[in-house]
Amino acid sequence: MRNKFLNTGTPGFHPLHKIRIMASGFVSAMRYDLSVAYKVVISVALLSTMFFLRMWVDFLLIFVATSQMLMAEIFNSSIEAICDFVEAHEDEKIKLIKDMAAAATGVSILTWLLVVGYEITLLF
Repeated sequence: MRNKFLNTGTPGFHPLHKIRIMASGFVSAMRYDLSVAYKVVISVALLSTMFFLRMWVDFLLIFVATSQMLMAEIFNSSIEAICDFVEAHEDEKIKLIKDMAAAATGVSILTWLLVVGYEITLLF
């Protein structure tokens, strides 16, 4: 797809190409980041349970919390990879950037844990 601001890339847009790129990134995140993979497994189990029990509000709550957590995890992994690519040696500025990205991930994981924990207590 052509970037009209940077004037780079190839012309044309195809939605299926975008979906393939997104799926490839998600599979890579699950393959290379264990924290993403196990949270997806737990969330899918809970989501399917809520779906079959027809608990729609709970389903949507878990879905939103999981989506937010996965976005934070993937952004964190991307930021860490870029930082490691730019500066291979330890650097205080890079450490601060990575710590802030990890803090954002931590907040989203805490939210996800609260929602998932609450939903599990409803089931039992």
